[in-house]
Amino acid sequence: MTPRNPEGIERMRAGFDRQGVMRTLGVEIEEVSPGRVSLLLPFDADFTQHHGFLHAGIVTTVMDSAAGFAAFTLMEADAEVLTAEFKASFLAPARGTRFRMVGEVIKPGRTLTFCEARAYTLGEREVLFATLTATMMAVRDRPSVRS
Repeated sequence: MTPRNPEGIERMRAGFDRQGVMRTLGVEIEEVSPGRVSLLLPFDADFTQHHGFLHAGIVTTVMDSAAGFAAFTLMEADAEVLTAEFKASFLAPARGTRFRMVGEVIKPGRTLTFCEARAYTLGEREVLFATLTATMMAVRDRPSVRS
């Protein structure tokens, strides 16, 4: 993947640091490269649903950010990123003490970028428990959407 802005990764990290929701969830950046972002989420009982599994809303929140920021690493300097749509599939209950969410660009574009994200439990072995497909939109010239 070829970034359209040589400072795309630095901009992505700065944008991530401004996200209050990622800070609230305790999410950290594990790895970033053009078109790919890996995030780590620690388990917190406050983020579970009634069976004690990680809540789907928490999972999709972090996968959405991983995919969106993966797209953002490839965008031009004058663009900001917003999610246009996503679909999540849950393959297994999310159990564990740490989780990895990996977002990757499938097809970059000037306006729309198509991404996928995968969520894994971490432990003795990684277990894939959710996937997400998403369309991210590059937003330009909107004063209400600025870094």
